[in-house]
Amino acid sequence: MQTAGIIGAGLIGRAWAVVFARAGWRVFITDSMPAAQERAPALLAESFEQLAAAGLIDDPKGAAARITCVASLAETVSQADLVQECGPETVAAKQALFAALDAAAPPGAVIASSSSAIVASLYTEGLAGRARCLVAHPVNPPHLVPVVELCAAPWTSAETVARARTLYEQAGQVPVTVKSEVEGFVLNRLQGALLSEALRLVGDGIISPQDLDRTVSDGLGLRWAFTGPFATIEMNAPGGIPDYCARFGGFYRRLAADAAPPEVWDAPNIARVAEAWGAAPDKLEIEQRSALRDKRLAALLALKRARPGENS
Repeated sequence: MQTAGIIGAGLIGRAWAVVFARAGWRVFITDSMPAAQERAPALLAESFEQLAAAGLIDDPKGAAARITCVASLAETVSQADLVQECGPETVAAKQALFAALDAAAPPGAVIASSSSAIVASLYTEGLAGRARCLVAHPVNPPHLVPVVELCAAPWTSAETVARARTLYEQAGQVPVTVKSEVEGFVLNRLQGALLSEALRLVGDGIISPQDLDRTVSDGLGLRWAFTGPFATIEMNAPGGIPDYCARFGGFYRRLAADAAPPEVWDAPNIARVAEAWGAAPDKLEIEQRSALRDKRLAALLALKRARPGENS
């Protein structure tokens, strides 16, 4: 039985706890905020029941019983094969956490950050165990969206990357290797390109934000749920990827030359987008929408796992 130590009992930390406990691991989790620690058991139980309803787990109570909330960082990681850091998204916070984790975790433990954008070289360089540190960037919520981006620092050992990949695969995730450090890793850079163009199209009045969302959720999102962009374009031209690029490269070159400028993120354009979108939902409505999203994601994940040979 593998053991995971999770630092942070917020949304991402709890989801990681679900991932590892669902896979049969022992899980220890802690949070510096007592309120987050206190809420964790009930919220974890809800997540397991959701998975059971979608047919993604057979024994939700047994999985929940494999998770132990503990008071200290040292106790959380003292037996860990894998440490998953889910702390604040600042360099200073990660420097402090990784120094503590490197001192407390067993010598053989992999120490991974859930950072969304900050590369590991910014907070692991001075550590005695820096060779065992890397980023393992999940997608929210990781217990329903299984890809995890592994991005090493220049001094992270090849053995650490290989072991991390094996551990996440054993936990039922889909690890991908980012071969060089790049801010935002791969998923957020792809997402950022789409968001910038979306902000321009809506800000320029070309489409409503609601219809843009439909274009993705009922268009690109459906098509990309089982095939990524390269597999998609390979099917869209008789000669595969080179043929597609020869046929449509002229359009995409013009599009690249006319990419959305950084100003689409400035306040005037964001104000236009927000006005077109409408009033922001309150906290309760956001929670309700998130719950519905998670229910739909669970159903999609169940379908993909029932048809493993078709996910390529």
